[in-house]
Amino acid sequence: MTAIFARFMKDESGATAIEYGLIASLIAVAMILGASALGNQINTTFTNLKDKLAKPV
Repeated sequence: MTAIFARFMKDESGATAIEYGLIASLIAVAMILGASALGNQINTTFTNLKDKLAKPV
């Protein structure tokens, strides 16, 4: 029983999976924030373009 517990304590595959999960979640959060910021900037650009086109010459 002690040998099984010692082997379990030396096994790091679970820790590696958790690390990959954390990295993937951080990348997902960064992508969401980047897409949100880019979407707001594009929306502002098109709003400004619409306003300039709507003005009579």
